[in-house]
Amino acid sequence: MDEWFPQALRLTTRLVELGGVAIIVLGTLSATITFLRQMLQGLSADNAYSLYRSNLGRAILLGLELLVAADIINTVAIEPSLQSVLILGGIVLIRTFLSCSLEVEIEGHWPWERYKAREKKETIRSLPEHIPDQE
Repeated sequence: MDEWFPQALRLTTRLVELGGVAIIVLGTLSATITFLRQMLQGLSADNAYSLYRSNLGRAILLGLELLVAADIINTVAIEPSLQSVLILGGIVLIRTFLSCSLEVEIEGHWPWERYKAREKKETIRSLPEHIPDQE
């Protein structure tokens, strides 16, 4: 294999890692600025905080996805050894757990319950706003 190919893969891995970190940092800044702006505009603290957590969680999730992709590129293409594969497995398990935890925080339900939650929201939306008292 040419000498430039492993170097190109290392550069690609570093760029993907940099992208993941940048998304987390910029997402954190953006979510914080949005939170502060909403508070100054008079949005209730509970609503502003809920939106802040959702925006922050989404930025972290997207950044983690890129960091996992960089780890996969590094392990599969650059250093394919048993030790690096085991380390990658551990990293992927930890990041998957973090991703699931963050998704539960953002959405309020487990990822596999998404359909049920959507159905429940649609049912609630279809109910009349005012149910007359039964006489």
